[in-house]
Amino acid sequence: MQMTDNTMLITCGNSGIGQGLAAAFHDLGNQVIITGRNQQTLDETVAAHPGMKAVVLDVADAADIQRVAAQLIQDYPALNAVIHNAGIMAEEDLKQGQPDSAEAHVNTNLLGPIRLNSALLPHLLGQPSATVMTVTSGLAFVPLSLNPTYSATKAAIHSYTQAMRYQLQDTNVQVIELVPPYVRTHLQGERQANDPHAMPLDEFVAETMAILSSNPDVSEVLVQRVHAQRFAEKRGEYDAFFKQMNDMLTAARKS
Repeated sequence: MQMTDNTMLITCGNSGIGQGLAAAFHDLGNQVIITGRNQQTLDETVAAHPGMKAVVLDVADAADIQRVAAQLIQDYPALNAVIHNAGIMAEEDLKQGQPDSAEAHVNTNLLGPIRLNSALLPHLLGQPSATVMTVTSGLAFVPLSLNPTYSATKAAIHSYTQAMRYQLQDTNVQVIELVPPYVRTHLQGERQANDPHAMPLDEFVAETMAILSSNPDVSEVLVQRVHAQRFAEKRGEYDAFFKQMNDMLTAARKS
């Protein structure tokens, strides 16, 4: 991935990992456009980074995606990079049955990036050099029982990303998967944002940018903290890792 001279779109760039990446790429001189559902936090993010742009977008709304994608292509014809970062993560008790929660996760985390990607890819294919980056999770490789649909959607995006990379291998579009570990953000509220066991956001962003800078042809961006999850099955440690992680986190959430 080229690190400068991009015009890039980052979904949910007004909080968490998206906001951190937006700031980092903006600091390198890229034209960064962020999206989110909250106008106030979009405005605050842009105010902190003069020159950054913002567009309100609900990635769970198929019609909104089509409208915003068309406007982005018109307003930013040099658009050549997209980071599909938007997502929601809520605990689910499967014994209770929560179809609304499951559908919300699928619409935002899975259909959102697929729909937006479909709307923008014809434009990206016409650029001299382009990048599509999906943001999955270590939970795509070892799921968390407390967050079953979230884990499933991230596993699905991992699969989608691999298929997309193969289909686009002879094009100008580079496909990258960013696989975060448990990071200190507000994805699950104040508890996660202040959890000392989570990786500090600034450390995650710094290591991510270092990987992208040192390895421009990278297909998966894996900070050290996520290696245990990503390679648990390959190392023959999946069952033990799955049980240990889920036992520990289930007990922690109950305490």
